[in-house]
Amino acid sequence: GWKSLHIAQTPIGRVEMPKPTKSTQAAPAKTAAKTSTSKKVQKNPLFEKRPRSFRVGGNIQPKRDLTRFVKWPKYVELQRQKRVLLQRLKSPPAINQFTKTIEKNQATQLFKLLAKYRPETKEQKRARLLEAAQNKDAGKDAGKKAPSVIKFGLNHITYLIEKKKAKLVVISHDVDPIELVVWLPALCRKMDVPYVIVKGKSRLGALVHQKSATCLAVTNVRKEDQNELDTLAKNFRAAYNDNVDHRRVWGGGVVGIKSQHATEKKQKAVALEAAKKLGL
Repeated sequence: GWKSLHIAQTPIGRVEMPKPTKSTQAAPAKTAAKTSTSKKVQKNPLFEKRPRSFRVGGNIQPKRDLTRFVKWPKYVELQRQKRVLLQRLKSPPAINQFTKTIEKNQATQLFKLLAKYRPETKEQKRARLLEAAQNKDAGKDAGKKAPSVIKFGLNHITYLIEKKKAKLVVISHDVDPIELVVWLPALCRKMDVPYVIVKGKSRLGALVHQKSATCLAVTNVRKEDQNELDTLAKNFRAAYNDNVDHRRVWGGGVVGIKSQHATEKKQKAVALEAAKKLGL
């Protein structure tokens, strides 16, 4: 046959080609592949995967923060719009001074002192007068005099300032309309009566059993509290009566975030154009 002819023609004889040997390194790779395919994750039939569908007629939608889409009450909208307007519009120093309120620590110290001199309620006053009348009928001493309390009422406090009977005047920062008290700091400076501006007409009102109060005045305190009152009056005189910035600094004029970004963008474009002209 052809094989014998082929072998006879070649002078060397029959040459057998070497068979390819299996490499030792390829074996573990194949075995690793086999093991990976053979081991499958067994699913627990009790816990099946049920993907949710939030399309129309599907699962209930997840809870989202819908604050921006809430229709707020009218008074909330008005007070927020007013707050933004006060930031945008420029306000003169006479109005802007009411944004300069004292810090929390000083306010806490002040309100602790004022709470000691809250006015009597109607029941307490009736009981005191009844006891004084009974003592007078019995021929005894009439008893307690009217206690020293903080004064309230705009006209009454104006009178106390003009007569220089007020030792300290506390003014609320959120009186509406502001024209009611806008002149009061100037009067306190003229009559050399220390004053302070605090947050919250409702906080002042709570001290005198009212819903709100525009201002309060301290006329007299007990001996144990005199030192504390003098310290507060000295601090507030330096921060308000003698502070010239409150009479000169304008407020407002703060633009919105979109306007700020637009202004920055224009400034960058102008700076880039100037750099091109200079050949930088």
